[in-house]
Amino acid sequence: MSTIQFSSGDLVADRRADYAEGLLASGDAVAAADLYTQALALAPGWAAGWFRLGDIRAEHGLPEAAEAFAEALRLDPADQMGAALRLELLNARPEAETMPSAFVETLFDQYAPRFDHALVDTLAYRAPQLLGAQITGPFGRALDLGCGTGLMGAELRPLCDWLEGWDISSQMLHEAGAKGLYDALSKCDLSDLPAPAQQWDLITAADVFAYLGALEQIIAWVALALAPAGRFAFTTEAHEGPEPLVLRESCRYAHAEAYLRDLLTQAGFAAQISRAELRQDRGQPIIGFVVHAERIGSAARRESDGEDMALA
Repeated sequence: MSTIQFSSGDLVADRRADYAEGLLASGDAVAAADLYTQALALAPGWAAGWFRLGDIRAEHGLPEAAEAFAEALRLDPADQMGAALRLELLNARPEAETMPSAFVETLFDQYAPRFDHALVDTLAYRAPQLLGAQITGPFGRALDLGCGTGLMGAELRPLCDWLEGWDISSQMLHEAGAKGLYDALSKCDLSDLPAPAQQWDLITAADVFAYLGALEQIIAWVALALAPAGRFAFTTEAHEGPEPLVLRESCRYAHAEAYLRDLLTQAGFAAQISRAELRQDRGQPIIGFVVHAERIGSAARRESDGEDMALA
């Protein structure tokens, strides 16, 4: 399991950080930031402290938030806390098109024990039900990408002979395994998948691409991994602007419908895309795209470099 060092390792520095949180709760962000600065003078190698300082400065409009996030990233190049994303969000036009894998893994490792309650009971999450309502079986082999705790797996289990789940978080896989839905579970980074060694009849990705960003690589991979006439079902948060995708303040990506259609067409899919409310966030509905695509073309590995995946 990925971990973040929330203690600085210095008792005095930790005490000052605790006082800072108390001041922040009372509404004095300036004093809280000052105390965190004092704590970091005692423990300058504390990446989580620098991230928290950046968070306080950014949230309350204080100067040098970017400098604090940059120091957190320097101390933690794997970026478990997502400092690079926060730096992007401080830019007028964020340009990052992928998330640090370590950040996604750490986020969901920590989230796993309360994931189902938080999403279903608190946020009214229903992406699996929206996808499942339009998936009709039976299927031979199905693959649930970013399977999490198995919420999508519960929809798929009655529809397929073999159900496999992949996720970057070992703790999510542990929760999914306890439900007994999957025939196989594997720890995988969806941003760095090898060429598929087998084919599936159905591949799903419920609320996964918000944490992946650019989708060229994964959609090309799915085109290779599906059997002829195979089905691909997924959701994304909806973006209405001219950009193909945007990084939102929630540190989640949203995608434009035209971008999705273009990628799916290029990869040899016929797609149906509808809009629906995927979940709530801070009392507001999150509208997304519910995508059902059928593979009608053939995909092959490009001969130029043997690495990229594209249409034949």
